Amino acid sequence: MSIFTINNSWVSLETIDEILENNQQIALSEEAKTAILGCRSYLDEAVAKSDRLIYGINTGFGSLCDTAINTADLEKLQRNLVLSHACGAGERVPDHIVRRMLLLKVLGLSHGHSGVQLETVERLIFFFNNNIFPVVFQQGSLGASGDLAPLAHLVLPLLNEGTSMVDGVEITAQELNQRFGLQPIALRSKEGLALLNGTQFMSAYASYAIQQGNRLLNQFNHIGAISLEAYDGRVEPFGVQVNAIRNQVGQISVAETFRHLLAGSEIAGREKAHVQDPYSFRCIPQVHGASHDTLVHCAAIVEREVNAVTDNPTVFPDDDIVVSAGNFHGQPLALAMDFLAIALAELGSISERRVYKSISGTRDLPAFLVANPGLNSGFMITQYTCASIVSQNKQLCSPASVDTIDSSNGQEDHVSMGANAATKLYRVIDNCFTIQGIELLHACQGLEFRRPLKTSPKLEMIVSAFRENIPFVEEDRYLHPLISASTQFAKNQLWTYLKK
Repeated sequence: MSIFTINNSWVSLETIDEILENNQQIALSEEAKTAILGCRSYLDEAVAKSDRLIYGINTGFGSLCDTAINTADLEKLQRNLVLSHACGAGERVPDHIVRRMLLLKVLGLSHGHSGVQLETVERLIFFFNNNIFPVVFQQGSLGASGDLAPLAHLVLPLLNEGTSMVDGVEITAQELNQRFGLQPIALRSKEGLALLNGTQFMSAYASYAIQQGNRLLNQFNHIGAISLEAYDGRVEPFGVQVNAIRNQVGQISVAETFRHLLAGSEIAGREKAHVQDPYSFRCIPQVHGASHDTLVHCAAIVEREVNAVTDNPTVFPDDDIVVSAGNFHGQPLALAMDFLAIALAELGSISERRVYKSISGTRDLPAFLVANPGLNSGFMITQYTCASIVSQNKQLCSPASVDTIDSSNGQEDHVSMGANAATKLYRVIDNCFTIQGIELLHACQGLEFRRPLKTSPKLEMIVSAFRENIPFVEEDRYLHPLISASTQFAKNQLWTYLKK
């Protein structure tokens, strides 16, 4: 099994995805180990030789920042911090997101500015490499003092507390330690704060969203092209000249993609009776292209974040300073995830409009895409389902980042709500796959009424693969299983064909 060595060099989002998809293990380089050990040693010396207050190291937390803590109680202070902050609620965070959290937490701590023990980082690496996923809950973080509650749950098993998922079974920390022959970690000064402060809950969701957003955009382009063919749409709106003069990078890219997808199509190449298409077809380069540009913008912000040190206070041994600041504040991610949710929801919104046009009984297509409408309702209500999901996405796009609620007796008086931005973005992504499943169902159904004409070889390959799972609908039947199968095709199979 291959090992990715963490050496404090820049890690791209693509590399993170490769580590996760290929089940690579991770390890610290000697350089990273030296940085971690050096920072811990410096912090121990700083505490021993000075009687000044250093936030979170020999003081209380939040509004208790001026309360001094006796040296003998510093370790208990850190343990108490983790236990008291592990008060998450709501649904569990999916294991694949927890796995991202573990990886990103290790990356953040490996820079040597957090003051943690090497043993602590190595234990998180052990969890990652052995598919041990602490049980974390979605609700509880304000996205400002770090993702306090979720990260507290993430590290509870280090202290012989909480539960974890191992091989699909939830076990206690005691059972975990016994199974793997582990001893609980005794936290040193500042360690609890280093583990809880940070944006790894938000960053895990955000990096996942970038990965899935790129996939959704690519798939919406392909599915939209099949819909265009089924609707007998014109190709001129995807031409070089008209898109070049708009100067928008995403628009130019999407138009080029469509020209490639439609190359060799009999349907696209024949003369059209109509002069112009509705916006949901004609403006695909402009709408999909805008989402493309948003993805690029948000990806840059997220990539910077996963390479950052986001706990507090931050330790700089070479400069002999410990700085209490605000790198844990999630505003960059909160704004980006709200923006990304809108961009992805818009892909779903224009998709639903294409679904609606496909059942309109125009362009020589039968009403509701069924040969005998009236006796059969055909795909009438699948459009209703799609519309309801699109409407829910619009509601989920209400920005979380514009909200803030005072906390910690006013000490933490502006928060990002980035954690809420993260979890609702996750729901938007899931909804978009369902929307794709419904548009695929309509597009492939409509294409059958163009036979014997064929679309392009690239699109015919997708349609052929789709038909292996989902049949043409001759007359009314129980449609939920078809929507479910089509959605699963969009989620789990379509991407493999697009990568060929």
